[in-house]
Amino acid sequence: MLYQIYETQRALMAPFAEFASASAKLYRHPLSPFAQLPMSQRVSASFDLLHRLAKEYEKPAFDITSADVDGVTVAVQEQVPIVKPFCRLLRFKRFTDNPRALERMKSQPTVLVVAPLSGHHSTLLRDTVRSLLRDHKVFITDWTDARMVPIEAGPFHLDDYVAYVQEFIRRIGDHVHVISVCQPTVPVLAAVSLLASAGEFTPRTMTMMGGPIDARLSPTSVNNLATNKSHGWFETNVIFRVPPNFPGAGRRVYPGFLQHAGFVAMNPDRHMTSHYDYFKDLVRGDGDSAEGHRQFYDEYNAVLDMPAEYYLDTIRTVFQDFALVNGTWRVAGAPVRPEDITATALLTIEGELDDISGAGQTRAAHALCTGIAAAHHLHYDVEGAGHYGIFSGRRWRERVYPEVRAFIGRYDRAAERGASAQGAKRRSAVR
Repeated sequence: MLYQIYETQRALMAPFAEFASASAKLYRHPLSPFAQLPMSQRVSASFDLLHRLAKEYEKPAFDITSADVDGVTVAVQEQVPIVKPFCRLLRFKRFTDNPRALERMKSQPTVLVVAPLSGHHSTLLRDTVRSLLRDHKVFITDWTDARMVPIEAGPFHLDDYVAYVQEFIRRIGDHVHVISVCQPTVPVLAAVSLLASAGEFTPRTMTMMGGPIDARLSPTSVNNLATNKSHGWFETNVIFRVPPNFPGAGRRVYPGFLQHAGFVAMNPDRHMTSHYDYFKDLVRGDGDSAEGHRQFYDEYNAVLDMPAEYYLDTIRTVFQDFALVNGTWRVAGAPVRPEDITATALLTIEGELDDISGAGQTRAAHALCTGIAAAHHLHYDVEGAGHYGIFSGRRWRERVYPEVRAFIGRYDRAAERGASAQGAKRRSAVR
């Protein structure tokens, strides 16, 4: 019922949002007589802010059309190698006629970025992808808003998430490097563990950033909510059915608007200050600062519905039973054994000020992956970085990305040398 009430409110607010947008332009346009009135700049700014508070935010586009490779600007095109009911695997294919850049691109490592399915769209990692494209072939998981998935497609559990990751790794091939950001660190570690246990190839490296591998350590407000409420409480209070005006009508979901309310409630003062600063930027005519605010909130306010089964599985498995670190997690009947991973190097990254995944939660992966040689374990703490700072923004570009690039490059070159040596050995044996 709550979802239907929200949709009714959204429909009622839509005309007012459009009216506010038109009024803001009316008091701002240089040819409008209203723009000549006293306080017109403040009136326009007020209507503009009202419009942004009332409007609906659609999924943004990645909008990555070019990348810089060794000083050469190359074209980038989004391709979709795999389409699943709840996810698309995207590839950012680079094109150029420059022989030097083309040769360079052919030799660069291949990276699969596993984006979070935890409220925001995968475009939240736009900055991550844009940086990676300079030195890598890039794939990313693009999770589908559950309200857009017909109920006939069936449920989506945490086990299905793990299976999707395994399928994407197999499709890309044994030369892949995997980067998981936040929530997917747990299912990615499970996926790679299961591949290793089954004797299949595993990625050359795993980079895990700000994720709840062991949510018992340095618990945050997110962890405390999950542990202080029962599984039944979550099912009763945050799970609702999609209304009839969407393709996924009738599907049980954790609605995006509830998630967004939770995001804002974590730092309400910060958001109020940000909106007031936006208003002042509009009054002063500071277009660059105002546009920065728009770009951030266009992304931040665009949320998706999560499948109820997946969300409830995650609450129980990751935050209540701590099944991964306790060694009790089974996926499709198979035990998850990180100690079986031997051929994959591991890098973990944590932000000093992360208020979503506390200190030590991601680093805990090293204690689980005992089969990986000690020399192939690496951890990096990012001083002064919050949760988003480890994968987006200045700290990501200037401090984190160089570490990730060097880590991937080191083990990609080592794997290529090993493959060449094996090939030469086989050819010698044939002779």
